[in-house]
Amino acid sequence: MWSLKLSTASWVLIPVAVGINYIGKMIAGFLKLPLWLDCIGTCLAACLGGPVVGGLSGALNNILYGITLDPISTVYALTQTGIGIAVGYMAYKGKMNTIKGGVLTGIVAGAVAVIISTPLNIIFWDGMTGNIWGDAAFTICIANGAPVWLASFVDEILVDIPDKILVALITVGLFKSLPQNLKAIYRPAEILADVEDF
Repeated sequence: MWSLKLSTASWVLIPVAVGINYIGKMIAGFLKLPLWLDCIGTCLAACLGGPVVGGLSGALNNILYGITLDPISTVYALTQTGIGIAVGYMAYKGKMNTIKGGVLTGIVAGAVAVIISTPLNIIFWDGMTGNIWGDAAFTICIANGAPVWLASFVDEILVDIPDKILVALITVGLFKSLPQNLKAIYRPAEILADVEDF
């Protein structure tokens, strides 16, 4: 699960995952959605290739997106790395085979994102995320005397937890729809057994 020696299939998977992330984030930004939708590829790569592949996919996505479209995104390569590792671990434990497991994985990934992103928000953006809904909550918290760290924490929770649950559920659907022979390229058959019906 934690091997740093990646197969050719894993190296091919990473740019595909980055592309999926990139498109998801562009769509969310274009439509002004209250969610990010920027880690579907990271989560799918983590399900197939494990935590290391998921983490690399997430980090490279944010670096690429930061260089080409939105410099702010580069800082959050750390967050995407954490998400990839968390989802890869949960998938290894069989949690990405069911809706219930997907929701749990989304909560875990969201919590990881909140923990990593909140200090980054405070350091670089005065505590805000740049998401209109989250930043509205931040403003309300500050107006009511909350400290910046708490307002930023609330800002992140309101965006990241719903986002990661939705992304995890989308990933569960994608992962389960992949042909078994494709999954077998990346993961041992015993890990792929569904623990209950989708």
